Amino acid sequence: MKAAVLTESTPSLEIQDIADPEPGAGQVVLQVEAAGICGSDLHLAPLLKSYPGVVFGHEFSGRVVARGKGVDSQLDGQLAVGFPLVGCHECQACRSANPARCVKAELTGVQRQGAFAEFVAIDTRDLFVLPGEVGALSGALVEPLAVAHHALEKTPREPGAPLLILGAGPVGLAVALYARLFGASEVLVSDPVPARRKLAEAVGARTVDPATENVGEVFAELTGSAPTTVIECVGIPGLIQHATDAAAPDAHITIVGACTAPDTFTPTTAMSKELTFQFVLYYRPRDFEMTIAHLAAGRLDPAALITDVIGLEALPARFEALMQPTTECKVLVAPKQT
Repeated sequence: MKAAVLTESTPSLEIQDIADPEPGAGQVVLQVEAAGICGSDLHLAPLLKSYPGVVFGHEFSGRVVARGKGVDSQLDGQLAVGFPLVGCHECQACRSANPARCVKAELTGVQRQGAFAEFVAIDTRDLFVLPGEVGALSGALVEPLAVAHHALEKTPREPGAPLLILGAGPVGLAVALYARLFGASEVLVSDPVPARRKLAEAVGARTVDPATENVGEVFAELTGSAPTTVIECVGIPGLIQHATDAAAPDAHITIVGACTAPDTFTPTTAMSKELTFQFVLYYRPRDFEMTIAHLAAGRLDPAALITDVIGLEALPARFEALMQPTTECKVLVAPKQT
């Protein structure tokens, strides 16, 4: 099969012919219908170039085309998504449905071959069959939407309370979608990029430009008070302080953005406001289940997040381009598309 394989050269990915995955006992092989390019893939590529051969792609949907021993034939031909965090299924974390804390967990698309390929193997224990109402493109968005669902479930908030989101990338927009679904009276999204603010408005949020406006003041003008709930979805140094400055006294700040660089903030500012901080990571199977249910019922419409769909052959060039600042949100790879 053809796959986009990480190399030590530039561009980072190269289309190569590699062996088709064979389903082991309890596994199926999906023919990939759609796979999302994630910011974490872009960040990991330079770090993993000394380990060439990785096939990225952890946000994906596909159709069951092969099954291993012990797998029910009723799965044949089903459109499904894979839960990419593969735990041991035996430890306390896995038994508590929290594989992100399993010390043996592997990520499909890093330690396991991912979906930037024509086919991908997945354990049936980590498989979610999609209802007929959910198509392949929406299925590939279940993973980033699940990140948002998990973040909001971990965020204490009053029913109907307005919400401030920092960042209008894929996760920030997914949080905005879910915030409206969960009943937030107002959702204000802060982002300096006009195209991203336009996308936030397309999912029902108000927007503010942090480069030219005081985010806390704009929020107060819109809602009558400073934000009591702030969701940080950027993940660069300075954003925790920015959230701290904008927040109201006794506010809750949830950190979703994955910042890999050292960061600093002024604790006395947070102390004077008696703020609460919550850091969140990944998701749980429940977040996939709820997201699929909301998509099937038509309560979530993530179409605005998709800014392009490309074929596998176009992936290496687009992947390299996305490493630079861009107005794109979610670019999906459809391996069957020419």
